Amino acid sequence: MAKGKSLVIVESPAKARTISKFLGNDYTIEASIGHVRDLPKGTKEVPEKYKKEPWAHLGVNVDSNFEPIYIVPSDKSKQMKKLKDLLKEADQLYLATDEDREGEAISWHLFELLRPKVPVYRLVFHEITQPAILEALEHPRQIDISLVKAQETRRIIDRLYGYEVSPLLWRKVRPKLSAGRVQSVAVRLIVERERERMAFHSATYWDLIGLFATEKDERFEAELVSVDGRKVPSGKDFDPATGRIKDESLLLLNETEAQNLLQRIRSGDAKVVNVEDKPYTNRPYPPFTTSTLQQEANRKFGFTARTTMRIAQSLYENGYITYMRTDSTNLSSIAVTAARSLINNLYGPNYLPEKPRLYQTKVKNAQEAHEAIRPAGQNLEKPEFLQGKLTSDEFKLYDMIWKRTIASQMENSRGHRVTISVEVGGAIFQVTGKTIDFPGFLRAYVEGSDDPQADLADRETVLPSLTVGDPLSCVNLESKSHTTQPPNRYSEAALTRMLEEKGIGRPSTYASIIETILTRNYVFKRKGALIPTWVAFAVCQLLEMHLTDLVDYAFTAQLEDELDAISRGEMEHVDYLRAFYFGNGHDGLKQQLESKVDEIDARDVSQIKLAEGPDGNDILVRVGRFGPYIEHNERRASIPDGLAPDELSIEKALELLDKAEKGEEPLGVCPDTGKPIFVKVGRFGPYVQRGTAEDDETPQNASLLKGMSPEEVDLETALRLLALPRVVGVHPETDEPIEACNGRYGPYIKCGA
Repeated sequence: MAKGKSLVIVESPAKARTISKFLGNDYTIEASIGHVRDLPKGTKEVPEKYKKEPWAHLGVNVDSNFEPIYIVPSDKSKQMKKLKDLLKEADQLYLATDEDREGEAISWHLFELLRPKVPVYRLVFHEITQPAILEALEHPRQIDISLVKAQETRRIIDRLYGYEVSPLLWRKVRPKLSAGRVQSVAVRLIVERERERMAFHSATYWDLIGLFATEKDERFEAELVSVDGRKVPSGKDFDPATGRIKDESLLLLNETEAQNLLQRIRSGDAKVVNVEDKPYTNRPYPPFTTSTLQQEANRKFGFTARTTMRIAQSLYENGYITYMRTDSTNLSSIAVTAARSLINNLYGPNYLPEKPRLYQTKVKNAQEAHEAIRPAGQNLEKPEFLQGKLTSDEFKLYDMIWKRTIASQMENSRGHRVTISVEVGGAIFQVTGKTIDFPGFLRAYVEGSDDPQADLADRETVLPSLTVGDPLSCVNLESKSHTTQPPNRYSEAALTRMLEEKGIGRPSTYASIIETILTRNYVFKRKGALIPTWVAFAVCQLLEMHLTDLVDYAFTAQLEDELDAISRGEMEHVDYLRAFYFGNGHDGLKQQLESKVDEIDARDVSQIKLAEGPDGNDILVRVGRFGPYIEHNERRASIPDGLAPDELSIEKALELLDKAEKGEEPLGVCPDTGKPIFVKVGRFGPYVQRGTAEDDETPQNASLLKGMSPEEVDLETALRLLALPRVVGVHPETDEPIEACNGRYGPYIKCGA
């Protein structure tokens, strides 16, 4: 424990407030307010003595062991002065930033800037509770330089990648784009999924649904699976690239054949020909890691990764949960003991396993917090006791974390799966039911469900008790068509899961990566799905064709493994940076980029072949500086914003080209100005235009009203649209004009502000 006055520095004011509750007057708790130093954002921020260096724009001296140039941002100067003043009054300094790479780096930067002349200790804890803080004070450690070097190396790699590759995108695709080590790979995943959807060929197949009844009139539905020994296909039996059936021996029914079969077997006798009864056991899910918390909050509450991390950060800093950036699924012995006690009290001894459950952490790096995300403290406070202290969203997330933690230490759920096969007229129908004999952990937590009790009922499908040979009556038969569906687009949860499966990036960075690709307009969202823009297609094409390694999944995952090795002290960071930038047996980033400006044809990488037109010539999508457009021979048409790439079929492309061509013919002439009036379709939708670029530098445009189609616009309607905004009267009290306007959300009336 400290003797004399101690200064404790954490990252955030909220964390400082919570810790100050547990420590006495001998401790001053202050926040650094995040990072205190970083690389300069551009040449303007580079210190004067380095500005003429060829590497100045990078902020990293690539010619001298990749030495980073650190600056204190102007908005941090005041806080740093405050910390230096407080340190003058202290007898020891405790650096209590988070125990991960970023937190370790913040502590190191603070040490470098403060240059303390008093003893310095590194405080680490996984939860902000009094016992955890006092325990940390009893066992402080020194700054872990391996973790610091791992963070610094990651920062330099991302700087070199972003600042060297992004300018190439500006020149060859369009300005203000960005590239990133994980960001560009994430965009590629989303684009590849869209390519699969664009190449997808749907298939239609038919089967029968039968409603059968036992002698006791217990009813159940079953699906046709075979006829006269030939299996009926399901969706997985069709080739997504052609829509054709993979196995010709399967019985592919069309509507007529399904109806004929229905008539053939309608009057036949039905009987049970097989009953399979198999027991099953399901283990509980492990406690939350950063990644699984983001995924589940997205599925259950629709939270973005960024929102989840913001709420979790608040819960952590206020002492309600353990540290939220972790790859570990371990629980401390204190947490396990508390969970087992709660399970025994809430659900009874039948729900308590004989021994505590242990979970294996898949991730091999050891630098992250060593415990899963769980309620903080020794008692695992029940959610209902915190309801008045938390916001609505905080309560939702805490409640989910609490339930998942408790469930992870409960007994398995057990039950039976029963499959019944019914034969009628040579056709076999099948149905599978499920019973839950013992709910186990499902009493506390069902993945993707807010109400475990309600979900348990939904999960059970109870079938009649039948044996082979039992007669059944066929109450009803109906034919049913099915159409195969393209693969689903990624949601935030699905993208997070895929990045983690491929070993790309750190789960704690996924939130900022997803936010970046949305901000840069590589991706837009529709009902939670991430849809790539045509700009994303062009950028992916450039990187795939000319900088293959930089978006290769295995290569990117290997970089992550090597960063982890640096964090464990197993690899020298300068060797790693030198190999990445200058090469080591293969070209490094610098060599790969040297010839690309002259080698890459901007027109080539910015065109995407859509399909072959009716005349045999390609229909192309081109990514221009003012937006994507379709090109076919001499014809061009803008692609409306919000139209997903897989929705741009040949038919849709030809329709847009026809409309654009029609837009070149005027509706008529404006009686006041003598200028031609056009209906056009642009990237933001249809609009009317008075004049041409040849006549006017800026022709007057007006959007169509909501729900109005270009086909219904005549000259009179166009003139009325172009008259907006127009004065409809004067306010009787203020004498301000009242105007009728048309905005992005439709027509409206405006008076003053």
